[in-house]
Amino acid sequence: MKSENYTHDLEFLLLGLSQDPELQPFLFGVFLSMYLITVLGNLFIVLAVSSNPHLHIPMYFFLSILSFLDISLTSTIVPKMLLNILTGNKAITYTGCLTQGYFFLVFMCIEMLLLTVMAYDRYVAICLPLHYTVIMNPHLCGLLILLSWVISIMNALLHSLMVLHLSFCMNLEIPHFFCELAQILKLACSDTLINNILVYLVSSILGVGPLFGVIFSYVHIISSILRIPSTGGKYKAFSTCGSHLSSVSLFYGTSIGVYLSSAAHLSPSSTAVASVLYTVVTPMMNPFIYSLRNRDIQRALQRLFRRITHF
Repeated sequence: MKSENYTHDLEFLLLGLSQDPELQPFLFGVFLSMYLITVLGNLFIVLAVSSNPHLHIPMYFFLSILSFLDISLTSTIVPKMLLNILTGNKAITYTGCLTQGYFFLVFMCIEMLLLTVMAYDRYVAICLPLHYTVIMNPHLCGLLILLSWVISIMNALLHSLMVLHLSFCMNLEIPHFFCELAQILKLACSDTLINNILVYLVSSILGVGPLFGVIFSYVHIISSILRIPSTGGKYKAFSTCGSHLSSVSLFYGTSIGVYLSSAAHLSPSSTAVASVLYTVVTPMMNPFIYSLRNRDIQRALQRLFRRITHF
């Protein structure tokens, strides 16, 4: 029998992390808590940087952008997940699924590029300190952020337009808690060869490229730090990039872990659980990483809290 194409009317079903009814209240409480911590923590970082003139330098400008992206990334995924758990309705429309997948790709891509830009900023600060203010001028900083946004939007738009050409013939189940591109492609009833080639090609360029940029920067940073004669000087130099290195390690470590779990053909539920690490845990941890290891941020947060309490 020939199947009809109901693509524009279909609904996907997001199965989530577990279908056990007794586990749903626990999952709702955990993810609601993590989401609130993520939003508030990153929001405080943004407000602290924007309200303190002493932090209006490239390093903290990029940090405030990173915090904004972390809020955006989790807000693309977690509210819908919480709504599904609360109502027991796991359905998401075709348009809603593509929209969620689009914004997820945008924010993930720009975060990778931003971490590379932040690594370059630390490279210039440590390896070329006398030329730092000339190289990392406001024009270049703005241009790097704009370029990252353009690349990320074009990448997500390309994948989304390619998905529009696919056919889906029935209500389909996604063994995940959000509309991930790879999961959508697996459910198509038309040929996805071009889509898969595009995914692997773009992932190789936008995934491996920024990672090599980070590695290149830190090879030169570590080399420069080791040439500093005093122990105090080495510690001071390393402390300026320690938080960023921790954030990069957490982001790429969890992302690569998810990729390896997919390549190892683990169960979909295992892959979904692993995805929590870089979609929810990493954005939640970034404010703690930067505030606990950075005295300037600590002082700015203290001033911000004093202002808030005075109102």
